Amino acid sequence: MSEDLITQILAAPDLPALEQLRVAALGKQGSITAMLKSLGSMDSETRAAEAPKVHARREAVSNALAERKQALEGAEMERRLATERVDLTLPVDDRPQGSVHPVSQVMDELAEIFADLGFAVAEGPEIEDQWHNFTALNMPETHPARAMHDTFYVNPRVEGEEPRVLRTHTSPVQIRAMQALGAPLRIIAPGRVYRSDSDATHTPMFHQIEGLVIDRAITLGHLKWTLETFLKAFFERDDVHIRMRPSYFPFTEPSAEVDVGWSIDKGRRVVGGSECWMEVLGSGMVHPRVIAACGLDPDEWQGFAFGTGVDRLAMLKYGMDDLRAFFDGDLRWLKHYGFSFLDVPTLSAGVGA
Repeated sequence: MSEDLITQILAAPDLPALEQLRVAALGKQGSITAMLKSLGSMDSETRAAEAPKVHARREAVSNALAERKQALEGAEMERRLATERVDLTLPVDDRPQGSVHPVSQVMDELAEIFADLGFAVAEGPEIEDQWHNFTALNMPETHPARAMHDTFYVNPRVEGEEPRVLRTHTSPVQIRAMQALGAPLRIIAPGRVYRSDSDATHTPMFHQIEGLVIDRAITLGHLKWTLETFLKAFFERDDVHIRMRPSYFPFTEPSAEVDVGWSIDKGRRVVGGSECWMEVLGSGMVHPRVIAACGLDPDEWQGFAFGTGVDRLAMLKYGMDDLRAFFDGDLRWLKHYGFSFLDVPTLSAGVGA
């Protein structure tokens, strides 16, 4: 019986016919399945004699089905390749299908704003040595930011070499810029950074932008004006208010957390006014030790630095509530929050265009 079934399988004219034969043999009510079920009712001697035969039939039928399916699928592919054609002269759908990610859009907005203030864009490696990432920024070896639970360490390529790190901030770019360009200096350093943290407002990889100004006679007043000008341009409102609270960062002295005022408009939190406050920036005057580590004289040169999360700025400006969605790759989310490639930020037309 199995020989007849195999003959039918190998002669099946198409995939639907082959599927009918598979069900008839191996389905719940199939002939081979019925033989397998009958083994349970046999005595041990009969089962020992019949079981190998039944299993051999099932294997032979399964192999024949797989062989015929492969042959039919190959023949169908050959047929399609021989008969189907793509008419390249047909008009295409010229509507843009993709979109600019909110992080990319906000990066462009920030670059446009700071370029107008005279800042250049600086970049650096994402895998850093510990001197640039920590030591030059006045973080001693005992500083908690160096702990394994906060920082991603990279195994050294050479035995005995100090492990490198996935940079925890873009501040190493400031160090490299000061070493390479000296002073005076005015840069922003946007890019990806990495920290061992994950929740609705933190991800292991996120985007940050830092700013640095080094010159003579720089004061905290210059920092405050720069931040106010930047935030008003970014949120495109004249009623953006900030307040600076004393804080501590190893690489700045004095240091200040920067809060921005916000209010409720139609049930939605919007930046502007001063009903409530939220932290958006860290900032301060560059520590003299950091300036000295870069080969500059801290008695001659002073400066200020600031840093903020690009993803968080995008959340505040465009009404997103979960940072993790930025990295999910959900096309529905990207279609809703994405920007047209024609939405190029300009100060004249509005950076949020």
